[in-house]
Amino acid sequence: MISNRRNLAFSYFFTFLLLTGVMTGCGSTVQGTSTTTNSQEKGSIILATTTSTQDSGLLDSIIPAFVQKAGIQVKVVAVGTGQAIQLGKDGNADVLLVHARKSEDEFVASGFGVNAYDVMYNQFLIVGPKDDPAGIKGMATAPEAFKAIAMKKAAFISRGDDSGTHKKELSIWDGAAVKPEDPWYLSAGQGMGATLQMADEKNAYTLTDEATYLSRTANLVVLKEGDASLLNPYGVIQVKSTSKEKEVEQFIQFLVGTEGQKQIGEFGKADYGKGLFVPSAKKR
Repeated sequence: MISNRRNLAFSYFFTFLLLTGVMTGCGSTVQGTSTTTNSQEKGSIILATTTSTQDSGLLDSIIPAFVQKAGIQVKVVAVGTGQAIQLGKDGNADVLLVHARKSEDEFVASGFGVNAYDVMYNQFLIVGPKDDPAGIKGMATAPEAFKAIAMKKAAFISRGDDSGTHKKELSIWDGAAVKPEDPWYLSAGQGMGATLQMADEKNAYTLTDEATYLSRTANLVVLKEGDASLLNPYGVIQVKSTSKEKEVEQFIQFLVGTEGQKQIGEFGKADYGKGLFVPSAKKR
């Protein structure tokens, strides 16, 4: 199992990024150390978010419109939801855009976050090789599909990075009453795009968010979708300790306002014939 080594390596690498202050995304680069109270640069905020919003291209589509409208730069740190929430707890982000509702509610209830909204949703998909060696196509529920994969010992690639997708995957394994193990169960310890690529290369199953899957070219096919347990809602939360309350409020109101919601709903239609995310703004 490669998860521990990769996760450890990733943690060291990510810590290095924080200490050197080099974080990238959406054309923005944070220079200089920022390990105390968020970005000190006037007119900029740090957004910690899940990789799916980055890998799908959504942020590259909507953030420039916000920057042009508000004159506020948005510096993106795209990691798993668990790491994004930890950045918020540590005061190294001003606002979160993530997708693990239980962890989000705990973040707010623990006093780390305020001003939380639903933003959008799509669905998780179970994808795999066309020949479907575990025979999951047509199964009624996601746990039934996972159980079939385990019984067949068919290759499965996990995000393994404490992301929202990883948390969802683990909840499905729990629902299937299965503890996935080597050698058929491998942990990538990487973002959604890299995990899909790994699953494609190994002819394996994986759980993915719909937006990243549709925005990537792969030989994997959708074998399970539409299960209510596969709903994938996203939320935006202001980090309570931020010193950029006004800027963060503008960003949040852009995402949940008429213009932001319209852009979210339109994103992907021209290329995929359907929007990759469904707008669902609502104050929590």
